[in-house]
Amino acid sequence: MDWQELTDLTQGRPFVVERVRLVGSGVAVEGQFEPPQLAQLGVDDQVFVAAFVRSHGSIKEMERIFGVSYPTIKSRLKRIAEQLDFVDVDPAPASADIIDRLRRGEISAEEALAELEGSR
Repeated sequence: MDWQELTDLTQGRPFVVERVRLVGSGVAVEGQFEPPQLAQLGVDDQVFVAAFVRSHGSIKEMERIFGVSYPTIKSRLKRIAEQLDFVDVDPAPASADIIDRLRRGEISAEEALAELEGSR
């Protein structure tokens, strides 16, 4: 079964993957794995996101590919974005990490205070 068939079968309802088998190795892992957020989108939205990435985020190219207007593309992107959690790729350091660095002498008290105030 391919991913599109699974997505069609679940009809947008939440699902859990319980077994993963590594192709060619005979290794299987069982448990409860939540699929990535992009995999939880409907097939049409997955195709739309893939096209957006392939077009390097060019809305003009998306207009050409899908034959729709700028506001339609923006509206669809907004709707899809609302389904996805924001992933902070540069989170503020935890307070404990800042204090540990201060104890080790890696940063001054003033730097620690500035970082602690900035992480609020």
